[in-house]
Amino acid sequence: MNYWLVKSEPYEYSYQDLEKDGKTMWSGVRNYAARNHLREMQHGDLVLYYHSRKGLEIVGLAKVEKEAYPDPTAEKGDWSVVDLVPVKSLQKPVSLKSIKATPELSEMPLVKIGRLSVMPVEAAAFQKILEMAETSLD
Repeated sequence: MNYWLVKSEPYEYSYQDLEKDGKTMWSGVRNYAARNHLREMQHGDLVLYYHSRKGLEIVGLAKVEKEAYPDPTAEKGDWSVVDLVPVKSLQKPVSLKSIKATPELSEMPLVKIGRLSVMPVEAAAFQKILEMAETSLD
């Protein structure tokens, strides 16, 4: 299993919107590195859901329901989407400030490449974030 992080502005599409909808197509990615990460996602991979711009915190867990397929919202170019389903909200959101202050998380792409909207997360970092969020996968 692989672990990922996706970013969304909460006023555009929040984790609560994903919970309400029950499933979403993660569309609109127009960065080649982020697109390539979408294409690497596999069914069942777990995804940290990060609220960007407002909040600046990881607030929930999602799961890849459907692997990469062509983005129907793309007017031109070779872009991809995946389908995500909610798993659970984090007991305690994990702020970017606390991530930056945690030495074990200093190499996360969220810290190093802040503008990337879809990124891999190392297993140890994923577990550390769950620990900080006081959330288990049970």
